[in-house]
Amino acid sequence: MTTLRRQAMAVLQQPDPTRKAAAARALPIEGDVGADEILEEPPGLPGRPARPRLVPPASLTQRAVGTPEGRAALLHALAHIEFNAIDLACDVVWRFHAMPVAFYRQWLNIAREEALHFELLREHLRGLGHDYGDFDAHNGLWEMAQKTRHDLLARLALVPRTLEARGLDAAPPIRDKLARVGDARGAEILSIILRDEVGHVAVGNHWYRVLCAERGLDPVTTYAELARVHGAPRLRGPFNLAARRAAGFAPEELQALEG
Repeated sequence: MTTLRRQAMAVLQQPDPTRKAAAARALPIEGDVGADEILEEPPGLPGRPARPRLVPPASLTQRAVGTPEGRAALLHALAHIEFNAIDLACDVVWRFHAMPVAFYRQWLNIAREEALHFELLREHLRGLGHDYGDFDAHNGLWEMAQKTRHDLLARLALVPRTLEARGLDAAPPIRDKLARVGDARGAEILSIILRDEVGHVAVGNHWYRVLCAERGLDPVTTYAELARVHGAPRLRGPFNLAARRAAGFAPEELQALEG
């Protein structure tokens, strides 16, 4: 039986969206993690389909959500985020060795939940006459994963605690916007995603603080330095402070956001 970390790598390598999501949903949590094994990076990570076409964020067409095409484009953008989130969770599992077993089990579970989110959004998108790949998308999430591939502390600081935490802020207004245009199912899916993402960001927060403590680093000043060095996007409000608090952000971090 192959180790859990190798199984996560296989999901990451899979280019077909249907197969990737299904394989991620089927990832086991129990079994031999292979935590101490140093794995060589295979070529071609991550596995990607031919579509969607990846373009710079500024090149993406803005559409009004009140139109059928605009709503489909919004749901497609959300599905693309969740597709990337499968890869990000699997990449953390295989790439970084010698962490506690609980670390790997938590991220494997996150990969399974991200796959569910992708499937829910894709199914809803298909109900609107579209599918994943029909609209252009950008590669910002994976680009940050590449920037932080040599340092787990930076990865935790700038992916779950920055890029994914932005989803905590963005989900409620998107959910409300979908509800206003009569898309009750879309709003329901956003509520599911928001609920789960609080837990995902909390996992990132927990292990970020564990590593900071092990390295004798202050979490707040270290975060600011990592964000500067790796060119993390500047965080802009309004912030979902209740969700961020539930996800484990410290009071001083929330104060810094508001400041």
